Amino acid sequence: MIMNEVDASVFDLLFREACLKCFGHPLAKPLTETESKQMYARILEDTGLVIGWKSIKNYSFFVLSAGIAKPENPSVATLDTLSRYVEGAPYATEPERKKTAGHYPYWYDYKARRLIRRESESSAIPPKPAEASASRSSGISSGISSGKWLAVACVVVMLALAVILAANFQRRSYHGFEDRFSNVSADSLRSEGWWLESPDSSYWTRRGEMPGCLTLFTLRGDNWPDSADRPVIRNLLMHRIDCDCWTVEVHWKDFLPLQNWQQAGILLMEDTGFRGASMRVSIAYNDYNGVYPRSGSILLQGIASRGQHEDKLEEFVHIPLLQMDSLRRRPALARDLASPALRIERRENRYRILYADGIAAHTSFREISSGDFPLRPKYIGLFAIRGNVDTARAMPARFTYVRLDCCRLP
Repeated sequence: MIMNEVDASVFDLLFREACLKCFGHPLAKPLTETESKQMYARILEDTGLVIGWKSIKNYSFFVLSAGIAKPENPSVATLDTLSRYVEGAPYATEPERKKTAGHYPYWYDYKARRLIRRESESSAIPPKPAEASASRSSGISSGISSGKWLAVACVVVMLALAVILAANFQRRSYHGFEDRFSNVSADSLRSEGWWLESPDSSYWTRRGEMPGCLTLFTLRGDNWPDSADRPVIRNLLMHRIDCDCWTVEVHWKDFLPLQNWQQAGILLMEDTGFRGASMRVSIAYNDYNGVYPRSGSILLQGIASRGQHEDKLEEFVHIPLLQMDSLRRRPALARDLASPALRIERRENRYRILYADGIAAHTSFREISSGDFPLRPKYIGLFAIRGNVDTARAMPARFTYVRLDCCRLP
């Protein structure tokens, strides 16, 4: 069975993107046996999953000569593996994927984002009169022509032209995004550019239990591995960042963590597989102090990592917000976390962290940290975790607002 036209066009983009990531340049000619084996090894190393080198070689012929080469019909598992490779997904063996992601979410998310982007691009960039005339002429010619390969070739050329124009348009017009989470249905989130990593369906179905909020839960997991656990954050909601100079702001509602290491906040990443540099800023609970007893505290914490080869993290923000001793004596202090907000500014490698307490919805921001860090994030994630422990409960963390504004460097 041959792929339908929609899947074939998305596969074309996906395979080209995978080749660009592997070799560092666009696919211009069919892959050789050596190149195909190199790409096979890179995909296996990065994802833990296999696509045969012969299949990779055949795909390259198919993509470059869609109307002439032998038709290809990659399985959904193969499409999912390619999507995982392109998106920098966490490492997983085939049994692990069948157990936790047998519905192949990476492929379907990738396809949905591409189709949404294509739809928005087609409405945002009307064809020039000459292009429209050429398209009509091409349509008439292809209808008259008996050679199907010519029609397919025309479609491929027009699609490539649309992608190039759309990419240029996106670079010129991207201003960021804003979401007040008035609608958290899967379709609404997807239309706003969000996608979900490592889903836990039992808790993800509760994301809209409070109107006007995106509700995540402090599930077991962490983006930093330990000796027994691989890095994973369940129900990590991701969005792409398409500019280099930006300000991001996020608001919570009534988030009061009370057990180690319950926390919720923003994760900035260079890739989606927790291998590159990253920065995590969150409201968290801590009562751990080694062998010494310590009163618990709720704090604003910032942790940065330069990547998977770094043995130790850097805690660059540690600001106590509430002491549990004080909270027990004066429960009204919990209002400090009724509507907290966080803002992060990036100007080249310079980062500035600001925080507004939650006593009032419009409390002003104050700077709590600034400094240089070699991080070029391409993705932002909203998360809630409790670390790799089972003693803390899964408490709700409600996000009410997120906004990213792009800026121009002087």
